[in-house]
Amino acid sequence: MLAVALTVGTLLATAACSDDGDGSASSDPSTTATPSAGRRTATASPTITPLTSAGAQTALITAGDLEDNWTQVKTAAGWRNRLLIGTVDAAQFLTGKTQAADCQRLLDGLYDEDLLGAPPGPSALTGFTEGDSRLLYQVAAYRSTALDQSFDWLKTLPTACDQFNAVGSDGSTRTVQVVEASLPEVGDTRQGLTVTVAGPSGGTPVTLTMDVAVVRVGDDAITVTNGGSDGADHDSTEDAVSHGTTRLKDVREGRTPAPEPSEFD
Repeated sequence: MLAVALTVGTLLATAACSDDGDGSASSDPSTTATPSAGRRTATASPTITPLTSAGAQTALITAGDLEDNWTQVKTAAGWRNRLLIGTVDAAQFLTGKTQAADCQRLLDGLYDEDLLGAPPGPSALTGFTEGDSRLLYQVAAYRSTALDQSFDWLKTLPTACDQFNAVGSDGSTRTVQVVEASLPEVGDTRQGLTVTVAGPSGGTPVTLTMDVAVVRVGDDAITVTNGGSDGADHDSTEDAVSHGTTRLKDVREGRTPAPEPSEFD
C-alpha cells in the first residue's frame, strides 16, 4: 500500500508541475518550437573593396555593353570640343554672379572632362565613336562630401542654367540650353542632363547635343557624356549607365564583371 501511495503522490506532483495555473500545459521539449523556427536567416552585407586603379579599369564598360555599332578608341583622354569654350554672360541672370558661376562650371567641366572635379582617388576612362558621335565613360573614386556637393550642384542646373549665352574666344556667341534627362533607377543617386550648344565653328553654324549622366555608387561615381552634331543617342547612354553600374558594383564587392551584359539586365 505504501508503494501505491508513493506512486500516486508522484503522479499528482508531476501533474501539478505541468500546469501553469491557468489550465495551459507547460513547455515540452518534444512539442516546443526552437527560437529560430520560422525566422528568416539574415543575409550578410557584401564586403566593399576600396576602388583601385586596376579595379577602375575593370569597371569600365566595353563596346559589348552598348547598342548599335560603337567602336572603342584609345584617344578618348585627349578629346576636347572647342564649342564648349566660352565665357558665360552674367548680365542675363537674375542672380548674376551665382548663376553665371554655376553655368561656367558646367561648360568648363564638360570641356575639361572633369564634371565632378579632379578625382583624388583612382580613376579610369574610355571612349567610343559612332559616326560623328562620341561617348566618353569615366569611373573614379571621390570624397563623400565632395560627391554630396557635386550632386547638389548638378540637380540645380536645369533651373539655374536652363538657357544662357557664352562668348567664345573669337567673340562669337553660343547659346546653351540645359534640360533634365531621365536615367535608369540604378546606383545610390543619379542625375541626367541634355546639354545643347549652338554657335559658329569655323564660320559654319553647328549644334552640339550631349547627354550627360552621372551615377553615384558609394563614394565612387560614373560619368558619361554622349553626343555630337547629329544629336545624342539616349539608348546608348542608358546602356552605359545600367551596365556600367552593374560592373562597378561587382568590382566593389570583389566579383569579376561578366564579359557581356545579361539579357535580363
